[in-house]
Amino acid sequence: MLPDNQPIIQARKTIGCIASKEISLFFSSPIAYLFLGAFAGISLFVFFWGEAFFSRNIADIRPLFEWMPILLIFLCSTLSMRLWSEERRTGTLEHVLTQAVPLWHFVLGKFLACLLLLMIALLITLPLPVTVSLMGDLDWGPIWAGYLAALLLGAAYLSIGLFISARSDNQIVSLISACALSGLFYVVGTPIITDFLGNQAGEWLRLLGSGSRFDSITRGVIDIRDLYYYLSIVFIFLMLNILVLEKERWVTGEKRIHHRRWYTLSVLVIVNVLGANLWLGQLGKLRIDMTEGNQYSISEATKNYLSQLQEPLLLRGYFSSKTHPLLSPLVPQLRDLIREYEIAGNGKIRVEVIDPVLEPELEQEANQKYGIQPVPFQVADRYQSSIVSSYFNVLVQYGDEHQVLGFRDFIEIQARSESDIDVQLRNPEHDLTRAIKKVLHGYQAGGNLFDTVKDKLTFTGYFSDDSALPDQLKTFKVHVNKILEDMQSKSSGRFSVNRVNPDANGGEIGRQIEQEFGFKPMSTSLFSQEQFYFYMTLNNSDQIVQLPLDDMTEDSFKRNLDGGIKRFASGFTKTVAFVSPEPTQPNSAFVGGQDTPRFSQLESFLGTELNVTREDLSDGSVSGEADILVLVAPNQLDEKQLFAVDQFLMQGGTVIAATSPYRASFAGGRLGLQKQDSGLSQWLSHHGLTLEEQLVLDPQNTPFPLPLTRNVGGFQIQEVRMLDYPYFIDIRGSGLNQNHLITSQLPQATLTWASPITIDKEKLKGRQLERLLHSSDKAWLSSSLNVMPQINAQGLSTFKPEGDTGRHLLGVVSKGRFDSYFSGKPSPLIKNLSDKDSEVEEGSTDTENNVSNTVSINHVIERSPESARIILVASNDFLSDQVLRLSMSNQTDYLNTLQMIVNAIDWSLEDAGLLSIRSRGHFNRTLPPMEHNNRLFWEYLNYGLAVFAIIMIALWERRYRRLKQRRYVELFSH
Repeated sequence: MLPDNQPIIQARKTIGCIASKEISLFFSSPIAYLFLGAFAGISLFVFFWGEAFFSRNIADIRPLFEWMPILLIFLCSTLSMRLWSEERRTGTLEHVLTQAVPLWHFVLGKFLACLLLLMIALLITLPLPVTVSLMGDLDWGPIWAGYLAALLLGAAYLSIGLFISARSDNQIVSLISACALSGLFYVVGTPIITDFLGNQAGEWLRLLGSGSRFDSITRGVIDIRDLYYYLSIVFIFLMLNILVLEKERWVTGEKRIHHRRWYTLSVLVIVNVLGANLWLGQLGKLRIDMTEGNQYSISEATKNYLSQLQEPLLLRGYFSSKTHPLLSPLVPQLRDLIREYEIAGNGKIRVEVIDPVLEPELEQEANQKYGIQPVPFQVADRYQSSIVSSYFNVLVQYGDEHQVLGFRDFIEIQARSESDIDVQLRNPEHDLTRAIKKVLHGYQAGGNLFDTVKDKLTFTGYFSDDSALPDQLKTFKVHVNKILEDMQSKSSGRFSVNRVNPDANGGEIGRQIEQEFGFKPMSTSLFSQEQFYFYMTLNNSDQIVQLPLDDMTEDSFKRNLDGGIKRFASGFTKTVAFVSPEPTQPNSAFVGGQDTPRFSQLESFLGTELNVTREDLSDGSVSGEADILVLVAPNQLDEKQLFAVDQFLMQGGTVIAATSPYRASFAGGRLGLQKQDSGLSQWLSHHGLTLEEQLVLDPQNTPFPLPLTRNVGGFQIQEVRMLDYPYFIDIRGSGLNQNHLITSQLPQATLTWASPITIDKEKLKGRQLERLLHSSDKAWLSSSLNVMPQINAQGLSTFKPEGDTGRHLLGVVSKGRFDSYFSGKPSPLIKNLSDKDSEVEEGSTDTENNVSNTVSINHVIERSPESARIILVASNDFLSDQVLRLSMSNQTDYLNTLQMIVNAIDWSLEDAGLLSIRSRGHFNRTLPPMEHNNRLFWEYLNYGLAVFAIIMIALWERRYRRLKQRRYVELFSH
């Protein structure tokens, strides 16, 4: 061993002996057990009762950490109050001061002893996250970050307590003073203080506050600056502790060079530690995101969009210094994220954060050019109430394109009670990246559609000779050629036109396109012998879509061609053709009162990112501008409407259908179930998907909120009781396809009154089938229409499994080439027209005045391209406003089903970038539903484990003390 190591080894032994002695003193008295018991008991009580863990219905342990800063103030002060005060009161401090051992050995030894006891206390709470992980899907990243934050915060409070204890010989005075000073560090960064100041001053105070730093780490983001902040507090107060003790060695009234050196050294050390804090505060990229999926870091999808920037993009934040207290803490979070964009942009992004009140010219520009206006907020405190008009906006500008995001675009609100409202940033990266994508592609387009198309496009027209075409199609063909020539001239070589005569070469090409695309010869009537071709497609190297042939006008073709090109382009707002039953007037006050379901919340949710249009299928076609077709609770679709759906699929489109043989009725103040003929059953069966006329019931379900009236002391009290209701199927874990983007990032989904889906593999004909949603393996089937909640005299649900139990398929994706349901059949459009013409001929006296001036063409696309998809979810009502209101009692659960539909649309439109960003923590991880007895079991289990841990520690300490005494006896006997 080298001689240079001897001082280090000796210091380590001395510090270890001092720490061991303090720990022994702790456990030889009730102090340690009182500390451990109080810490575990208060933590568990706050977690299960104070923060109502099961009512939150979120699989995390943030309630444990939310109260940790305040809890540690009192417990750490209690733990450290006697360490030096007792030494001073009993007179043993003089013995310490006269030792040849440096004083920092004693200080560090006592500090490490307290820190070890704190670590033991934190370990006792470790069964809590283990329990939550057994109940739900837990993200362990924020858990480990939270424990690290608790340990560092506790270390800071312990160092403060040691310093205070060294200044007094009274333990009570030490306790009160340590609590006051530690509390000052905590409260300085809380809204109690920062709400009275502007954003800039409030931000500085939050940087000084121990609690605000703690909250940042418990999110799952370990920032080196936050770690250094806590370590600097520990170092400063331990240094002050050493200085206080060192002064006890000095002769009173004398001033020596030795004393000046101590003061100078202490001041230099403290100033350097504080200076390092300020220096680190100016640096970026000093954090580690420990959350699953790196929720608080810029994603690769965002970086991909930023790499497409050719010119500087401006991100300007308009934040008033005085704003609503609930929005004020969000300003630094949003500003930090904007800075992350600046770093990821590699010089292509310019970031500005301003207070419009201090920048009158920029405020005027914001008001007049960008339409940004201050929002009035009512701010109230104990003494007065006032109205504050403030800004909370972000401007995204690229070239002459811009988007403005307000506070409503960023936040989500959860109200636990009237006085407990939690406002958080929802998913700011998704909101900012979506805005950047819009302005980027809008600028790139610049009025030219082809600037947003990556690959070359080819228009292929399968046209018969003019001699075989009806007169109206000849005229229409002239318009088509004119528009195509104009498109070619604007495309800069990215658009080519190919005209093919299917009748050439003995009809070989006609037979080929019939085999490949299902393009059969057309005719003007059912009995016409004159046949011709007039089909139009757009394709690139990966995809092909057919352009619809509707009213054969120049404007309609231009609209359909633009819509087809946009299917291959990026940056345009996609159009969703939305089909649902027409709502009726309310006839009941129970849960909305409509007999026909409404889907306004779904339309609003989709409308935040997509262009949602109500589609009328009665004309037998889907608008050419539609990118996707969504059918929600379809009811009695006739042949023409079904033909529109079928031909949209045959053109390579995606059909999303939420349908089943049953629908709920809330009419008359009573919940009931009725059979409903969607008109899609035979069409779905033709494609290998059959909806059985049964209902799936699952013991893993979302509770049903049932309003009850109780008579208490002559007073009628209304309450809502959450009942076990197996018709509300709670799908989570293995019930969600973890390998598909639609469902892989969903914590759970709730389907109501769902029916099982059976697959006919023979009818799939080689198409790819992906199973999205399953019930649990304990689900069963029922055909009963009585779906009212069943309760016994004790108010508990009485549903019990009947018959065989097992997993049932509830949602699927089928993609590939589909054969038309109308293959080999005449078009319903021409058939209906023929029937009308026959009626006209029988009842008309003037034939010439009743002859139609338009030509209807009998054409059916009999086979789809590979891009066609059917997404089927076997429930009519899970997206209705009435059901979503019922699900709102479970906080964020109701959003998951809406999010699943948005995911399905994004996946179908191949917008995987925004889908991956949106999936990063947009929604909380929810707990599975469980009965009251199960909740009590998990709660009492944690209390029992904490008591067991403390008893085991006591037994181990007792055994360790006996072994130590035996060694001493043996040593002295020798």
